[in-house]
Amino acid sequence: MIDTASKASRTAEILSRPVTLNGLTVPNRIVMAPMTRMFSPGGIPGDDVRSYYARRAAAGVGLIVTEGTYIGHESAGQSDRVPRFHGEEQLAGWARVAADVHAAGGKIVPQLWHIGMVRNQGDAPYPDAPAVGPSGIRVDGTEGGKAMTQGDLDDVIGAFAEAAADAERIGFDGVELHGAHGYLLDQFLWGRTNRRADVYGGDPVGRTKFAAEVVAAVRAAVSPGFPVIFRYSQWKQEAYDTRLAESPRELEAILTPLAAAGVDAFHASTRRYWLPEFDDSDLNLAGWTKKLTGKPTITVGSVGLDGDFLRAFTGQGAELGSLDNLLDRLERDEFDLVAVGRALLQDPEWASKVLAGRIDELKPYDAAALKTLS
Repeated sequence: MIDTASKASRTAEILSRPVTLNGLTVPNRIVMAPMTRMFSPGGIPGDDVRSYYARRAAAGVGLIVTEGTYIGHESAGQSDRVPRFHGEEQLAGWARVAADVHAAGGKIVPQLWHIGMVRNQGDAPYPDAPAVGPSGIRVDGTEGGKAMTQGDLDDVIGAFAEAAADAERIGFDGVELHGAHGYLLDQFLWGRTNRRADVYGGDPVGRTKFAAEVVAAVRAAVSPGFPVIFRYSQWKQEAYDTRLAESPRELEAILTPLAAAGVDAFHASTRRYWLPEFDDSDLNLAGWTKKLTGKPTITVGSVGLDGDFLRAFTGQGAELGSLDNLLDRLERDEFDLVAVGRALLQDPEWASKVLAGRIDELKPYDAAALKTLS
C-alpha cells in the first residue's frame, strides 16, 4: 500500500527548495509555463491579465513566465489581442502586472517573442509588415516571406535588447527569450529553415550566431545580475518529430555559443518531460542541457498530467499523472526547475496544494479550462 502521507511530504519537501538564477532567488522549484493567450486588446494587458498572474503568484508559484509578448518590430506578431512589450500603454499595463505579482509574493519574467516566418502578411497588428526569417522559408518548407538583410537582423536584435531593458526598468525580475517551437530565433537554429550562405548559416555554430547576438545584446542592455533565460525546443509547431540535434555533440555545438553570450538558464521545451532525449541515457532535454552547459535548466512537458498538451486543443482532458519520476530527477539534480502549464490553468491553487502536501486535492485536467484561463 502506498503511503500517501509520505508521498505528499516528499513532494512538498523537494519542490519547496529555493534555487538561484544569476541574481534572482526563486523561492521554490515551480515555474508557471508561458501559455499564449489572446486577452489583451490592442496588445495592452488589463486588469484581468493582472488578476490571472497575481492569483497564481499568491498560490505559491515560484517564478511566472508570461505568455509570449511581441517585441517592438512590426513583423514580430500576428494578433492585436496578444500582448506587446513595447509602447507606452502596453508597458504601463505590464508594469502593473509585475507590481501585482510582487505584491502577491511572486517573481515574474516576460517572454520576449518574434514569430518570424509563422506570420502571414495582412495579419494584425501591422498588416503591411512582411513575414521575415533567415531564408524566407516556413517550417513546412514553403516560401512566402522575406530573407532578412543585415539591417533587418540589426533591427530585431535592437528590439529584443530594448524590450529587455524595458522589462528591468518597469520592475520585472528577468526575461525569457523565445527561441523554441519554430519561431524566429528557432528558424535560425534549424537547418531546414536556415539556408543562408553567410555567417548566420551553414553549420550549427553559424546557425546559432544570430540567436547568440540577440542574447549578447540583451545581456548588455540589462544589469549584470538580471537573469536571461533562453527557451528552446527540438520540436516545431506542425513538425513535432523534428530535431535540432541528433546527438549530444550536436546539441552542445548549439548551446555553447548561447551560454557564452550570456544565457543564465535554459528552458528546454518538450511535450513529455519523462522521455529520454538521446539513446543510451535516461536524461531528458533539460538534463542534457544542464550536463552540457553547466547552466540551470527548467524542464516542462505534461507535468502532473497523463497526456501531452496537444490533446487539449482537440477538446480532450487529461488524467492526473504521478509526480514520482519528476521528484526522482529533481533529487538527482538532473534539472533545477519545473514548468507547469495545463495543471495551473485547471487549478490556480496547484502550487499551494503540492507545496503543502495536499496532493489528494489535485484534479484531472478539463479542456474547458482553455476557454476561461481565469
